[in-house]
Amino acid sequence: MDARLNLFTSPIASKVVRHLASAGFAIPETVLPHSTQELVKIRASQINGCGFCLDMHTKDAAAAGETALRLHLVAAWREATVYTEAERAALELAEEGTRLANGTGITDAAWQNAAQHYDEEQLAALVSLIALINAFNRLNVMTRQPAGDYVPGQFS
Repeated sequence: MDARLNLFTSPIASKVVRHLASAGFAIPETVLPHSTQELVKIRASQINGCGFCLDMHTKDAAAAGETALRLHLVAAWREATVYTEAERAALELAEEGTRLANGTGITDAAWQNAAQHYDEEQLAALVSLIALINAFNRLNVMTRQPAGDYVPGQFS
């Protein structure tokens, strides 16, 4: 599959991608656990059908020590026993934040659940992460960025 648009050679697209990536560099510096960050990016990317981001974030998570079992079960996190309550709260928030078009927004229950496990700075990081991964998903899906060739750490 060929991309519809090269996001790295287009002057405007590459500038937007650089700015989004720059914003994303603030999140790994927070105390939001790295494994939670990757799980959230994977779940949003699954919902959005973004193969490019799934390729990237599953490989990065595996390279950082995430288990294959946990990576394989992200789509079924509600039924899986391998996630902490905090991770479940983050995945729930990620799903609701990704599915805004459904008209329910972020429910009070989902927000309160996340707030039980994360402090204000962690919530700010989590909300920012969900917004950013959704932006990247949309860019990649609209331009049909191919998946499969990512090398862990490639964009670090």
